[in-house]
Amino acid sequence: MRRQRTGAAVAGAAAIAGIAAVALGAGIGELGAGLVAAQSGPFTVIGGWIIDLAPSWAKDLMIALFGTGDKAALLGAIGLVVALAAAGAGVWESRRRRAGAVTALALGLLIGALALTRPDAGALAWAPSAVAGAVAALALGPLVRLAVPAGAASPTSAAVAAGDPDGAPGSGSASTPSRRSFILFAGSAAAVGALAAVGGTLLRAGTAAATAVREAIRLPRPAVPAPPIPAGAELAIDGLAPLVTPNGDFYRIDTALTVPDVDPADWELRIHGMVEQEVRLTWDELLALPLVESAATLSCVSNEVGGDLVGNALWLGYPIRELLARARPLPRADMALSRSVDGFTAGTPLEALTDDRGALLAVGMNGEPLPRQHGFPVRMVVPGLYGYVSATKWVVDIEVTRFDRARAYWTDRGWSARGPIKLQSRIDVPRAGAAVPPGDAVIAGVAWQPGTGVAAVEVRIDDLPWQRAELAPAISQDTWVQWRLPWRAAPGPHRIACRAISATREVQTGRRAFPAPDGATGWHAIEVTVADA
Repeated sequence: MRRQRTGAAVAGAAAIAGIAAVALGAGIGELGAGLVAAQSGPFTVIGGWIIDLAPSWAKDLMIALFGTGDKAALLGAIGLVVALAAAGAGVWESRRRRAGAVTALALGLLIGALALTRPDAGALAWAPSAVAGAVAALALGPLVRLAVPAGAASPTSAAVAAGDPDGAPGSGSASTPSRRSFILFAGSAAAVGALAAVGGTLLRAGTAAATAVREAIRLPRPAVPAPPIPAGAELAIDGLAPLVTPNGDFYRIDTALTVPDVDPADWELRIHGMVEQEVRLTWDELLALPLVESAATLSCVSNEVGGDLVGNALWLGYPIRELLARARPLPRADMALSRSVDGFTAGTPLEALTDDRGALLAVGMNGEPLPRQHGFPVRMVVPGLYGYVSATKWVVDIEVTRFDRARAYWTDRGWSARGPIKLQSRIDVPRAGAAVPPGDAVIAGVAWQPGTGVAAVEVRIDDLPWQRAELAPAISQDTWVQWRLPWRAAPGPHRIACRAISATREVQTGRRAFPAPDGATGWHAIEVTVADA
């Protein structure tokens, strides 16, 4: 029994040493990324590699479980796996000198090599991870030797032979200095690593050139302003989603673990492929064009029925159809493959960019330059299509091609190619599971089908017939619309459902379907309880 406890104690101490060493190395690597290669921190590279390899069901699961916190959840999972690997390296180092250190260095070099394969990799993309591996390797040996003094791992050590049940490494008066030194140095290594990682994060978030440049930008006034919001379009009901979603509350779903830093002075859009004339456009040239302002609702294809991965904003940009008119697509072309600076691609039906639905190369959102996390300096906004086939952020390239010649990021993972947004409605008030006081109450929500528009919303309470709700005026057919229904709430449990009717008289289907491969369907329904009077 003593031998087992001694072996476990040795392995535990070595594992802690491994975690401390790798924490130090990873933190230094993240700090280095903040200084020289913002998109090439070790965790960002590993996360990007996982995102690229992950099947669509894994992406759906992450969004279903964590919503817009999917990136934080992924980074947390990566941290856990790295900690387990670091613990293993420490144990291996305790059993075979330098084996764990060599492993740490090799992994750092491997991650550095992966960094060079990223679409936005710079000349120093390899450096943060390579430095992280080297620092971890240098720290691992000394920390393990402090954790596991010579002879401590032997079951015939002096302490065990003397019958000391606490003969594990670092126990007893003779080993107390070693234990104290180990705790001091391991704790210091982990703390320095954590502080360095925080510093790297702050460098990327607070001192990026794009942030400073964005704050100094004053967008031109639109040549074609958006029509005024109709009177009564905002119902002003507590708990109801606002008509225009504030930038800070707008959902964010994309594949970028670290928000790309794009200096507008260096930004250029290239339109090429199956065109008669290649077109290139700089930031200054874009701002000099007659910009158009319009409101549009965007929705993620991963949005569950009743979900919040949808938002409405006022966009400022230049019609993409005008740029494509310059390029003159060939008659056989039917798709535009747009590419982000970080390598993400989306395949958009060409007609969605050339007809009158108002697809924009957007530079502004709700009266200010695009937020960095929403695509600064330039993104695409295409009403009526899910974001995965149209709303490319940080866009730098549009290739005019064909669906039978090219595949985009998510369509290559099993999602449908064209992605029209389905007719949807949602109950915001009351909240699911809420306790509602008896008497006069209100049921309210939003409904949307950008590109088509919503003509009516109906509500069903329990098994009663569908009732027509009051529909507020819509900003346009491209935006969601608020609705409400007065309700005389009787005591007891109730089930409330809603459905929308489009401007083309389509009735929202009640058939439930998961988001994959082309968007969720079904009626949103909630259950509430009305208290006794």
